[in-house]
Amino acid sequence: MNDASVCVMHGGGAVVLLSAGPGDLELLTLKAVKALAAAQVLLLDDLVNPDIVQFAPQARVIRVGKRGGCRSTPQDFICRLMRRYALQGANVVRAKGGEALLFGRAGEEIAFLRASGVQVRIVNGVSAGFAAAAGLGMSLTHRDHCHGITFVTAHTQDHGEPDWAALCATRTTLAIYMGMGRIAALTAALLRHLPGATPAAVVQSASLPQQAQVLTTLERLAADVEGLGIGAPGVILIGGAVGEAQVQAFAQSHAMQAIA
Repeated sequence: MNDASVCVMHGGGAVVLLSAGPGDLELLTLKAVKALAAAQVLLLDDLVNPDIVQFAPQARVIRVGKRGGCRSTPQDFICRLMRRYALQGANVVRAKGGEALLFGRAGEEIAFLRASGVQVRIVNGVSAGFAAAAGLGMSLTHRDHCHGITFVTAHTQDHGEPDWAALCATRTTLAIYMGMGRIAALTAALLRHLPGATPAAVVQSASLPQQAQVLTTLERLAADVEGLGIGAPGVILIGGAVGEAQVQAFAQSHAMQAIA
């Protein structure tokens, strides 16, 4: 290990991989707010609420946008940027949307920084899947319907598809990330392994005032989400537990009609 790396590991700069949550700033943890207050350099992901900068008054803000289907800052460049500032002795915060350890390429960044002798800390947060379930008023692991939850991205590193047959066989609630751009193909693949009547939902911009949601069935999912904004990030939820949200929504609608 070189002298610069030894310096960093013994009180110099460091990098915090900070989970900024689904968008509602009130869902930030106290630890996240403290880390932001101490930040000297703040690398801001495109999916992070831009108002988060109010908690980092001392920081130089660098926007490193990364969003599927859009022009993004190269991952290698982001890694080198974090290393450079940390080796200069700065407190660097890399703010990621949702939970940093879930589909955020945190593993690559942790390995790169540690190999460079840079200390890394991780601050957990609320993933969009949990915020989506909260917005629907449902449990992801309702024991009448499933025994677990599976978080999965809609595409693999080599741009292929997950093993949908194996995932459906788990009989868990499926929380599918980064699937809005290929929802027609995704639902067609799932329909080869699940009944068309399987409850399904999509929640976009979970936790935010502009949250949009659709409760439907797997066979109608692709058609029913056509009215939602294509560019907004969304979580797709599939499984029997989603049916509880449908029951609740129907009951609320019925009650409102009765009052009217």
